[in-house]
Amino acid sequence: MMGLMRTVEISEEPIRLGQFLKLAQLAEDGAHAKVLIEDGDVHVNGSVELRRGAQLRHGDIVVVEGDEVRISARP
Repeated sequence: MMGLMRTVEISEEPIRLGQFLKLAQLAEDGAHAKVLIEDGDVHVNGSVELRRGAQLRHGDIVVVEGDEVRISARP
C-alpha cells in the first residue's frame, strides 16, 4: 500500500535521479542512492529506472519503497 504523496521542490530542472533521491531524503547518501537504483527499487512515473543520471523534471513522480514523491520546480 502506498503512503501519502509528498512534494519536494527543486531549484533548477532537470535534476539527476541520484541527486533527487538524496534531496528528497529517499536515500541517505550517494552510495545508498546507487544501491536503490541498481536493485530496481526506484520507480519514475510508474516504471523502474536503472539510470542514476536520469533527468527528472517538474511533475515527475518518484517512488521508493512505498514513499511517493512528486517533483515541483520553482517558478
